[in-house]
Amino acid sequence: MIERHHSLSNQGVILITGAGSGIGRATALLFAREGYRVVVADRSESGGVATAREVEASGGTALFIRCDVTRETDVQLLVGRTLESFGRIDCAFNNAGVEGRSTGLPHTTDTDWEEVIGTNLKGVWLCMKYQIPAMVKQGKGTIVNASSVAGLVGVGDSALYSASKHGVIGLTESAAMEYARAGIRINAVCPGPVQTPMIDRYTRGDAAKREGLVASEPMGRIAVAGEVADAVYWLCSDRSSFITGVSLPVDGGWLLG
Repeated sequence: MIERHHSLSNQGVILITGAGSGIGRATALLFAREGYRVVVADRSESGGVATAREVEASGGTALFIRCDVTRETDVQLLVGRTLESFGRIDCAFNNAGVEGRSTGLPHTTDTDWEEVIGTNLKGVWLCMKYQIPAMVKQGKGTIVNASSVAGLVGVGDSALYSASKHGVIGLTESAAMEYARAGIRINAVCPGPVQTPMIDRYTRGDAAKREGLVASEPMGRIAVAGEVADAVYWLCSDRSSFITGVSLPVDGGWLLG
């Protein structure tokens, strides 16, 4: 575990996995602007430190902890260090994820399964396993899990990714029912195509592939990471105080197509 932190503020605490880039980084910066102390978790030390530095440069408070969400000991230490440093976890965004290889189902391997399911689904389960008891002790808390439009419908050549994101929705709904009376709200956010490093890896500089993503969007563009961060912030805020167990599409109408 590698950590980095500075002075504390007087606001809430959010823990974000996969915060080293993309949606996770945008969410970290948004919550920092709103006065939250931000725990930046990522298995990439360089990405996590860069996000923490951006938070601090904006006047916020950041704690970077290196964490591989597929490893239970890492997740347990992540939550434990957060509680030791800040005393509570008000919000959690379980965002760490990988896309895996785009290939037909018969060509997937055990390694593909372990990578995609292990990160996207097991990682969310492990995070909630340790976040929820802390929130139960507090008597309240909010969790947002990163699913996808691929968790709401099937996506060709991405069977494992889609399966993992469907599983996230199942975990979210079940946990939301189980802990609603404990004052904990648990929801999922389901982005469509978003301009992130994951999309860059998918398109690999292929202009036609990118144009195809844009053409699939009724709004005629793909999202920027900050638009998903806004949805996460709303789901964590009191403005969604009677919402739990929801899987919120942030897709520009992609599912309507």
